[in-house]
Amino acid sequence: TDIVARLVAQKLTESMGRSFIIDNVTGAGGVIGDSAAARAAPDGYTLLGTSSTFAINPAVVSKLPFDPIKGFAPIALVARAPFMLVVHPSVPAKSVKELVALAKANPGKLDYASAGQGTAVHLAVELFSSMAGVKMMHIPYKGSGLALIDLLSGQVQLTFANVLSSRAHVQSGRLRALAVSSAKRSAVLPELPTVSESGIPGYDTASWYGYLAPAGTPRPIVQRLNAEIINGINSADMSKRLATDGAEPAGGTPEEFGQYLASEITRWRKVVRES
Repeated sequence: TDIVARLVAQKLTESMGRSFIIDNVTGAGGVIGDSAAARAAPDGYTLLGTSSTFAINPAVVSKLPFDPIKGFAPIALVARAPFMLVVHPSVPAKSVKELVALAKANPGKLDYASAGQGTAVHLAVELFSSMAGVKMMHIPYKGSGLALIDLLSGQVQLTFANVLSSRAHVQSGRLRALAVSSAKRSAVLPELPTVSESGIPGYDTASWYGYLAPAGTPRPIVQRLNAEIINGINSADMSKRLATDGAEPAGGTPEEFGQYLASEITRWRKVVRES
């Protein structure tokens, strides 16, 4: 989320002549930052750069301090990206099938990290565990950065990591990638199989990134920001950067993003009930 936000902020700063400052607010699976944005003045000066966890929280948090639909004005869907199933090199599994066999032989012994209870990574692994018939121990952190640090040091054994933040660690050998979480292989990692084709048919999940404003933000401001963001993500340099890091530019109108957000909230409520 931070990487995408900085790319977008740079483009907005260039095109609008105003400095866009990133304020990372972690904790509670993004709820603390989401709440701060929901309470902000609807004047276009405070925006929320968020991820798919935003659509999961209504299913796993009993009482959100804001309405995820009525509390925000959708601006734009920026990008989508699959997760990579990555393990620490000390884990003897070199494929999804080997990881599943290892987990079945050692129920509850493998620790997996996430950015927090009920986050996209948490549910991605729980869905994986449910479909594979294994049990692993969830270790929630206060943000994906802290989770990645402990994975790199071997304090935990695996996670579903974001391609943008973990690809360099895979290339350096500090992590081992086993598969991507999406239904289709990643264009930037074509050699890496999907979880679905690696022994868990039908598995499919990915992360997305978008921008919201507090509810009541004037429509002309929302439309201007949408136009500037879409121009930015469609520029050659940003499209290349996103693709290099395993993400695909999205786009669309504020209304289309609002419809997509509502459908994602419905989808994850169903997944949470079933898993």
